[in-house]
Amino acid sequence: MSWALETTGLTRRFGGLLATNEVSLRLPRGARHALIGPNGAGKTTLINLLTGVLAPSAGRILLEGHDITSLRADRRVRRGLARTFQINQLFPDFTPLETVGLAVSRRLGQDGDPWRRFGSAVAAESMALLARFGLADEAQTPVRTLPYGRQRLLEIATAIACGPHVLLLDEPAAGVPEGERDGILAGIAALPEEVSVLLIEHDMDLVFRFATRVTVLVAGAIFAEGTPAEIGADARVREVYLGPEDG
Repeated sequence: MSWALETTGLTRRFGGLLATNEVSLRLPRGARHALIGPNGAGKTTLINLLTGVLAPSAGRILLEGHDITSLRADRRVRRGLARTFQINQLFPDFTPLETVGLAVSRRLGQDGDPWRRFGSAVAAESMALLARFGLADEAQTPVRTLPYGRQRLLEIATAIACGPHVLLLDEPAAGVPEGERDGILAGIAALPEEVSVLLIEHDMDLVFRFATRVTVLVAGAIFAEGTPAEIGADARVREVYLGPEDG
């Protein structure tokens, strides 16, 4: 089988601290995979290794069968690996159309002044993407005025505008008010089926409604892996992370 994303023995040390401990993970094409674990488990470190923010101490990373372990972060994006962040990285004075349009332009090799008028093809693709995430009516609204949940949706839309084959969502519901979380779930559900998704999230309702497979990370190592039902019923996982069942 050709995996969309694969790691073998991925390890990262910070001096004497073993932050990522021989993680071997496989995402098939079209995966809906969640990564969960307690604070300090190494989830964000793993994402930073996958995206090239950090270099591994040992191990390999393969994207669609190609070794990307030594590639720079921007080269990985061009190869089809995109991410969102725990805290959004949007430009507050841009509009959603400018934000997504800039990503589409860069993907098409049309880098330039982000304030220039986009061509009709870029504008059309950008508006279609905003519509997919329910943001079309706010296309010309400054990002800073959008509710935080809408900003998170815009960040996901911008990542999709990069044309990824694999998308890493780093806690998309973090900081989002309870009333806006259904919009986040709907946005994630709207992701293209051909895009493989690795979701890092503490909101277990979101995880269990979205993922078809779940990996539990503890102390930098894979602790358990299975379907949402298997993980939810695993007494060891409940003990270290999920807590006891109700009743």
